This record gives sequence, structure tokens and C-alpha cells, in this order.
Amino acid sequence: MNDFFSSPVGMALLAGLATWGFTSLGAAMVYTAKSFSRRSLDVMLGFAAGVMIAASYWSLLAPALEMTAHLGRWACIPVALGFLAGAGALRLIDIILPHIHPTENVPDGPPSKLPRSALLVFAITLHNIPEGLAVGVAFGAAASGAPEASIAGALTLMFGIGLQNVPEGVAVSVPLLREGFSKHRAFFYGQLSGIVEPIAAVLGALAVGIARPVLPFALAFAAGAMIFVVVEEVIPESHASGHGDAASVGVVIGFVVMMCLDVALG
Repeated sequence: MNDFFSSPVGMALLAGLATWGFTSLGAAMVYTAKSFSRRSLDVMLGFAAGVMIAASYWSLLAPALEMTAHLGRWACIPVALGFLAGAGALRLIDIILPHIHPTENVPDGPPSKLPRSALLVFAITLHNIPEGLAVGVAFGAAASGAPEASIAGALTLMFGIGLQNVPEGVAVSVPLLREGFSKHRAFFYGQLSGIVEPIAAVLGALAVGIARPVLPFALAFAAGAMIFVVVEEVIPESHASGHGDAASVGVVIGFVVMMCLDVALG
């Protein structure tokens, strides 16, 4: 058992479970706060966006570009293709998976008769797929022996994504509480939105382990998926309730925090 958890897949699984735990921590805020202002939630969502943007570059794109530096002027090609593929894959999921955001009344994606609670969980699940994938790819890259990647860098990415998972858990559980759900049910659905992260982390680590030459592509794929989520979902949602300035401050703070964590620890 110890051998499994010291393997790339085992470490990715543990890291994915840890980031899921951060989502659960955010969802648990329904037990500690009698009220949670929309402004506070928008600042937290902005913070999450800033963390994701910084992580996409320092933890994913920069190592990918270093790995392809031997290609000279063509070094950006596999990274650009991976980035576009990641964004495209999330766009496809966005189209085929019905979901709804806390600030909206009309679901996105195909028509669905699912309850609003399920559609809210699906919306945050869209955020969590690329985050889990990024963590898995980072641990897979570190375990592959690539000099551009390290376990310290993968742990930094895991912690940064975990931090921004807290507001994502809040973004599901608090709106459900306002809609009349009990605190227990609101917490259950909030933490459930993060269950995809350990699954995606394992898939990311497996992909890197099976085909190490695709590592730069895989890192860029995760970055493209994360950036798509930021510009398509997180930032618009944080601005939808009229607190755009506060949310923008959250973006800047989140970016700086993740940048400093990655440079200092990665």
C-alpha cells in the first residue's frame, strides 16, 4: 500500500483528495455563518480566478515551454496545441453538460429536467475537472524525472488549487441554503462538486505515465482548460451581481498569492 501512495498515481490520488477536502471546507461554511454576503462570495471567486491564472502559467505553461526549448523557434507549437485542445475540450463539456450558475435562472447546455441543485453541482464540477487534471499532470511530470518539474512544485500547485476550491465550495452550498435547503443538504451538494478532482488527478497522472513524450502537451492542455474556466465561468460569475471592482481586487490578490507561492516553494 505504501508503494502505491509513493507512485505518481498514488500521489496524484492523495493530492486530488486533498483538493476535494478544501472544497468540502468551503461547503462547510454553511455551518459557521448565519449569512454570507454576495459581495464576499464575489471577492472569493475573484481570488479563485487569480490563483487559476497564475497557476496556469507558473506551474503548467512555463515548465511545458522549458521542456520544448530544444525545438528552438518551434518550441511553442506543442504547447500552443495543448493549450487550444484543453480549452476546446472544456468548451465541449460546457456544451454537452447541463448546468446553471448561482447568479442565473436559465440553465446552460442542453435542456434538462434535473433539479436546480444538481445543475449547480454540475457547474462547479466543470471548474474542478481541469484543476484535478492539472494536479495529476504536475505529479506525473515530477515523478517522470523531468528536470523542469518537481514534487515541491506539484505540492505548491495542489495547495494553490486547494485554496481556490474553498470559494467554489461556498459558491454551491450558500446559494442552496438560501433556496431553502437544510445545512446538511447544502453541505452535501457543495462537497459533492469536488469529487471529480481525485478522479481527474489520477487520469492526468496515468496519461503522463503512459506517454511521457506528451508531457508538454498535457501540461498545456491542463492550462488551457483552466484558463477557459476562468474566462467563461469564474470571472463573469464574480461580476454578475454588481461587485465587479471588489471581484477584480480578488483576482489581483489571488494571482499574487499563487505567484509568490510558486516562486518561493516551487
